[in-house]
Amino acid sequence: MYNESLREEKKLVLCEDGTNTLFSVEFDEPYHSTKDGALHESLEKHVKPALALSKEKTELTILDICFGLGYNTFATIYYIKTQGLKTKVHILSPEFDEGLVRSLDTFDFPPEFNSIKHIIKAISSDLHYADEQFKIEILLGDARKSIPNIQQKIDIIYQDAFSPAHNPLLWTKEHFADIRAISKEDALLTTYSIAAAIRLGLYENDFFIFVHRAELMRYSTVASLKMLDLEYIDMELKKVRNTQARSMKDVDYLKDMNRYPNSTTLGT
Repeated sequence: MYNESLREEKKLVLCEDGTNTLFSVEFDEPYHSTKDGALHESLEKHVKPALALSKEKTELTILDICFGLGYNTFATIYYIKTQGLKTKVHILSPEFDEGLVRSLDTFDFPPEFNSIKHIIKAISSDLHYADEQFKIEILLGDARKSIPNIQQKIDIIYQDAFSPAHNPLLWTKEHFADIRAISKEDALLTTYSIAAAIRLGLYENDFFIFVHRAELMRYSTVASLKMLDLEYIDMELKKVRNTQARSMKDVDYLKDMNRYPNSTTLGT
């Protein structure tokens, strides 16, 4: 499923919002929607809705799946700083492409990130950053192995892996069960995916499903372990109307079910 021999093969791509992303040859798709734009997508689909729905909290632990170019993490810090928020944030982010992370100090990020270049440089060099307000940790390796080992309880999940078609193991019911196991009881998740199979996988792990709409942005999904005052999707009704709909399962994509022995759900 993964092809390490192709991992270093990436091409620079200019998005419609003027920001840069990369195209992964290994996964045969860009790291961001070139139409929505790398920075615009991070802010509108993840950072803004997540922080708005968590505004009563003074401290947040965020799981950013996966780190990639770091846009979601860096956009979170950028937004908090520009809005003058005092929220303390701890970001944990799995990533198996160490070479990519190490290269970020030379990547052409948008000027909005100029004020946090020291953070980008620290992450590129040390895979870690900490100050009085922000703490970032890169969890090197396979996300399916590292997520079950996380000890912190999570407030927010940015579910932003490569697409289900190209990276299915980060979209299955079992993957979401691993996330559910480390989540706080009011945790919320943001994702660009609106596929029925993905929403069902979340729903089958006790998440309520909502539509997220933003200006100049295709609609996306917010999932939460508590009811929110958002556009609610009745998944039971969806199941009645689409009796063929199914969540994605590990068994459909994994030949070796012992590959992830630390998972709370694989093999059950």
